[in-house]
Amino acid sequence: MEMTNAESAPSAENAFAADLFRGLPERYDLLAEILSFGQNGRWRRELVAHIATSRPARILDVATGTAGVAIALARRTGAHVTGIDITEPMLARGRRRVDAAGLGGRIELQVGRAEELSAGSASFDAVSFTYLLRYVEDPAATLAELARVLRPGGVMASLDFYVPPNLAWRTAWWFYTRLVLPAAGMVLGGPVWWRVGRFLGPNISGHYHRWPLERIVDAWKAAGMVEVEHRVMSVGGGLVMWGRKGEVDA
Repeated sequence: MEMTNAESAPSAENAFAADLFRGLPERYDLLAEILSFGQNGRWRRELVAHIATSRPARILDVATGTAGVAIALARRTGAHVTGIDITEPMLARGRRRVDAAGLGGRIELQVGRAEELSAGSASFDAVSFTYLLRYVEDPAATLAELARVLRPGGVMASLDFYVPPNLAWRTAWWFYTRLVLPAAGMVLGGPVWWRVGRFLGPNISGHYHRWPLERIVDAWKAAGMVEVEHRVMSVGGGLVMWGRKGEVDA
């Protein structure tokens, strides 16, 4: 699926995310697993399973990063996957991973913004996105744009961090994200990972303060998605959400 880059200027949230992740690609996948206690891969498999059930031929993977989800989707479904991300160094790392996996013929990675996709309406059978809504100016408008390029009846699924609803687990999560994560990032990845570790906890908490789960579900439905469901993963550390685009009335 041929896509051209969006023309409008990136938002402040886009620019911040691009700067934050620019220095991470080479060790991103390994450290993402280590710092999530190995749960990142489990969460991704849950997302991929919901996409795979629809047997899509064309998938759009948004915020593809180093193409981990795109590769998993291509292997699980046999579909052609278009991955987009705003950070070129992450995509460069992703292209090397795609080539190493022998999937260059079925995965195409491009620079692009979730808020303004250049693909036509109903261009894809499925849409996935990971760790995205915290880095866009208007999550509801972004969801509407993602749903626009999804065909009626197609599946959309997402993955992001979450805040544990149980008080005891939430207290442990707060301690880990505010104290352990930055220190571990510094030891394992240096100053750039320390910066990410300092940022993530407050960013996740702030996002769900502004966009509680019920509001996110409502935004999915307002975008035209039906049968919207979610699963809280790993006692609340992750959140996978999925739904189907409603059929267009005749």
